[in-house]
Amino acid sequence: MTIRVWDYLPEYEKERTNLLDAVETVFESGNLVLGRSVQGFESEFAAYHHVPHCVTVDNGTNAIKLALQALGVGPGDEVITVANTAAPTVLAVDAVGATPVFVDVRGDDYLMDTTQVSDVITPATKALLPVHLYGQCVEMAPLERLAREHGLLVLEDCAQSHGARHRGRLAGTIGDASAFSFYPTKVLGAYGDGGAVLTDNESVDRDLRRLRYYGMENVYYVVQTPGHNSRLDEVQAEILRRKLGRLDEYIAGRRAVAERYAAGLGDVAGATGLVLPTLADGNDHVYYLYVVRHPQRNTIMEQLNRRGITLNISYPWPVHTMTGFSKLGYAVGSLPVTEQVAGEIFSLPMYPSLPTDVQDQVIGALRDVLTAL
Repeated sequence: MTIRVWDYLPEYEKERTNLLDAVETVFESGNLVLGRSVQGFESEFAAYHHVPHCVTVDNGTNAIKLALQALGVGPGDEVITVANTAAPTVLAVDAVGATPVFVDVRGDDYLMDTTQVSDVITPATKALLPVHLYGQCVEMAPLERLAREHGLLVLEDCAQSHGARHRGRLAGTIGDASAFSFYPTKVLGAYGDGGAVLTDNESVDRDLRRLRYYGMENVYYVVQTPGHNSRLDEVQAEILRRKLGRLDEYIAGRRAVAERYAAGLGDVAGATGLVLPTLADGNDHVYYLYVVRHPQRNTIMEQLNRRGITLNISYPWPVHTMTGFSKLGYAVGSLPVTEQVAGEIFSLPMYPSLPTDVQDQVIGALRDVLTAL
């Protein structure tokens, strides 16, 4: 049996009746686009976060892109973010015509090193884009202070942090707006693509709704400002409504998996050079991924693969080293921590329905490989 880093089938087996009923509910509703399910999910996702506005879109990349547009970020502006992230974070900045500016990450939790942000602020800086990575949040107080001092916007990338908290505040409720992905692997995942933006700004909410629907507003077929076709599908919205009610349960399941890893690997980690995840101060981790680190990462992954355990790296190529972003002018070595981390990290299987016996196989195999190095 091949063990994969993520598998939706155990969840589907457990929730099959409810998920199929969600599909049936939509098909019987008489409305397949921007209907009751989208409206209901937007209301309920906003209520979960105690914010007034949620606008759903077709994917997480467009959630960032449209949020930037609604916040007024565009050509000539700079957006400060990190290169240790999924490429779509940066692609969204590029898509609105703005310039991504990178700072390095911290070596213990791989989150944005906020102490470096002030050094790269220029008159062209318009927004800060912290990425709440792997399931926990960036230290936000320094970014909030810099935003006030320099008149900057803050857009949170929450694609990997549904339900995470930072000093008591939910991820996605701290900045001017926040972008979420509902890709199937996420903590709150659909059975297809999906995304959303949260904001407490009524004007941003209105602009987002226009932008996701071609640029039309009250009079259909009349474009006020050029927009996009970026609507969340009714079926995915209804599935997300059903799953939102179990989000806290999913998070508890992920934390239980993380605790089993810590218990099963803690005694061997220090002796073999394996670095387990670090919980940043003030954070409640939701463990979207369980990211470990070892200088012999590639050897370990190859040996585990021979045992039928297929793991993942998030992310092996820092964005600033990719050919597609060479125009930004970042040389290899310009973000040393990010680059070192990219050569050592890998993710163990992590999802709330991960069977205990499967996790035990992963732990046992990894222990064997580590002690034989």
